Amino acid sequence: MPEAVHAALPALFISDLHLNEDEPANVDAFLGFLAGPPRRAASLFILGDLFEYWAGDDDLATPFNARIAAAIRALADGGTAVFFMTGNRDLLAGRRFAETIGATLLDDPTLVRFGNAGTSALLLAHGDALCTDDHAYQAFRRQVRNPAWQAGFLGQALATRKAFIASLRQQSETAKAEKTMEIMDVNADAVATLLRAHGYPTLVHGHTHRPACHRFEVDGHTCVRHVLPDWHGQACGLAFDGRDFTPFSS
Repeated sequence: MPEAVHAALPALFISDLHLNEDEPANVDAFLGFLAGPPRRAASLFILGDLFEYWAGDDDLATPFNARIAAAIRALADGGTAVFFMTGNRDLLAGRRFAETIGATLLDDPTLVRFGNAGTSALLLAHGDALCTDDHAYQAFRRQVRNPAWQAGFLGQALATRKAFIASLRQQSETAKAEKTMEIMDVNADAVATLLRAHGYPTLVHGHTHRPACHRFEVDGHTCVRHVLPDWHGQACGLAFDGRDFTPFSS
């Protein structure tokens, strides 16, 4: 069984904010959110796609990125433990970014245990690795998560990287328009395999933009999968008190 990360309760889970300067409503919602509920929580988990894109940690000096990073750092300095997992849009966010915002950088997936060692753990993921029916995307995902590819890409000038990412974003939107929602959703066998490998914990993930709570059987075990919502001008996610999950929006 993989070693679990330990965290305190209550905890909040968010993902898929896709922050960028072109959508100020989401930015305002996030900054307002950081000044509210997380201040009363012990832990905040950001499970990927915080940004619409991330060209590399050397882009932290950009005023917009610096503003977001400083706001998260203020939360962390105020006593809330922040945990960050990369998504498909901000997969190049690394240790420098995590250190700047005062967060623990999580692997995808990660087991998190709250309280004593005997308590059950949650399994956290961004969710894109589970969309195995989308073969073209999975091939792309393997490429861009290859350390050699990333080293080569990050060795290019920042402006070159941003131009490349802009072209990829356009291609992605075109490709999504030609795919069914079923192809872009998680695969049931992939979910079962993941839960089986980690002892059938409750799974929390984002990515699919299809918020729901799913209950199902895997190998005779009753399992639960929570899908986080994406943001559209208001803060939303899940709160966890150690027993119950409560959706929130504001």
